[in-house]
Amino acid sequence: MIDISSESLITLSEAAKSLPGRPHISTLHRWRLRGVRGQKLDTVLVGGRRFTSHEALDKFIARTTAAASGEQPPIRSPRQRERAIDRAERDLARDGI
Repeated sequence: MIDISSESLITLSEAAKSLPGRPHISTLHRWRLRGVRGQKLDTVLVGGRRFTSHEALDKFIARTTAAASGEQPPIRSPRQRERAIDRAERDLARDGI
């Protein structure tokens, strides 16, 4: 998921131009809709325009590379994620942070 407050948003056209091989913009739309090797490109819709981020591109490339190598990235359910956040918050509070 893209955090619009901390990630630098770019249009899909700009994203295509920044990637090696300069894939066509329709390729990026396919990546966000259908995905590659089970991984989808994260995007956000702002005012009717579709954006991604450099960070989302980096994550997408890392995930698809891992999937192509036979590695399975860890998949957590929303409940597992919430438990991990609660655990981390308790640890930080215990340490006075």
